[in-house]
Amino acid sequence: MGQLDGFRKISTDGLWNRVTRGRRFPILRDMNTTRRSFIGTTAASALALTTRLQAAEPGSIIKLGVIGTGWYGMVNAKTALKIGGVEITAVCDVDSEHLEAAAVELEKLQGKRPQTFKLYQEMLDQAGLDAVIIGTPTQWHALQLLAAIGKGLDVYCEKPVSYDIREGRAMVDAVKASDRIVQVGFQRRQSKAYQKVRELVAAGEIGRVVQADAQIHYNAENSDPAPVEPPASLDWDLWCGPAPKIPYSKQVGHKSWRLEKTTGNGHMVDWGLHNIDAARMILGLSMPKRVTADGGIYHFKNTITTPDSLTVNFEYDELPVVWRHRLWGALEFAPQRSNGIYLYGEKGSVFVEETKYTLLSKVGDKLEEQEFKFEGRHGTEHMKDFLECVRTRRKPFCSIEDAFQSTTAVHLAMIAYETRSVVEWDGMKEEITGNPEAGKMLKREYRQPWVHPGKGA
Repeated sequence: MGQLDGFRKISTDGLWNRVTRGRRFPILRDMNTTRRSFIGTTAASALALTTRLQAAEPGSIIKLGVIGTGWYGMVNAKTALKIGGVEITAVCDVDSEHLEAAAVELEKLQGKRPQTFKLYQEMLDQAGLDAVIIGTPTQWHALQLLAAIGKGLDVYCEKPVSYDIREGRAMVDAVKASDRIVQVGFQRRQSKAYQKVRELVAAGEIGRVVQADAQIHYNAENSDPAPVEPPASLDWDLWCGPAPKIPYSKQVGHKSWRLEKTTGNGHMVDWGLHNIDAARMILGLSMPKRVTADGGIYHFKNTITTPDSLTVNFEYDELPVVWRHRLWGALEFAPQRSNGIYLYGEKGSVFVEETKYTLLSKVGDKLEEQEFKFEGRHGTEHMKDFLECVRTRRKPFCSIEDAFQSTTAVHLAMIAYETRSVVEWDGMKEEITGNPEAGKMLKREYRQPWVHPGKGA
């Protein structure tokens, strides 16, 4: 995921002046901009400008913009070009070196230089786009997706859906009301191994599943956390955006922000979310009703701000799902199983990861292991699904509603960890019950002048 552009401030007088589909939404007036142009678009703008309702012509070129041209933004852009039928017409980044490097590379790949922008609202206004790829750090996803929806664009947004739960709900509501196509980057859902295990679980081949364990253990390679001046090419203020503006260091900047509390919110929220989402998909789960978490920073003290060791118990109506990660330590006894999901059934057990699964069953008095391997380019397949949806207007493989449920689960886990408390979740009301301190963390206050799009506390 790359970097991001800015939203300048718009004054907020004249709220609640539009009625859309029987619902009232705030709309901002008076384009009185400061250096940071265009604050976060609310649900009003996300609904008011959805003009591209017709399916694209089968042979037409889809014009794509990319917000965030660092690592995964460019991975997704190049994947789309390989699939074909697209043109990257505009790119946006708050790091001028990233922006120029992306424009040069894309010109070589497609024979045409894309327009370049620092501010994503300017790109959305000027570039004549059909869809955008959002590849920015998590604190920007909500504002950028709502702005794109407000311009009537389809969106491929990297996971997690949002930094907090109230952002996520605002995003889901805006997408539902807009008829836009939104695909979330849970590309592991394309895994044939996960899909096959879902089928065998549904068929009862391992009996009733009584527990699932998900994990990703790895040795994290961190950077120097000492504060330094940001690169001259990087607008650090806009990079931080609605998140707290923390001192720049190599540990919290490009690519390294995932273990920073104010942006990536840690390993489970960033990478581990893939396996939580896959477990939900395989088992047909919604959201947990109760979450507990324990862990800490044991090895990387004074380097990272989220746990390097963590255990979470998600209690669903059907069964518990247990998450574990460790970012340091001794050699693994079974390194081939450091990243994946265990499913324990009454008649057998399964370990599944992206490209294979192992079935453990009892044959007579003996235990028998069978391994099944699969091929697939999951990122390519996921992007291809999105582009086909843009053309046909069918629903994408990973809807924002489903992705929101997975994202909510890991946010609840981090709330339980931060508050050192039991989090009871009312999924119908989307409220934490009986725990006011935890409830406050459903919504993070934005740094001024940006405005949070979510409702409630």
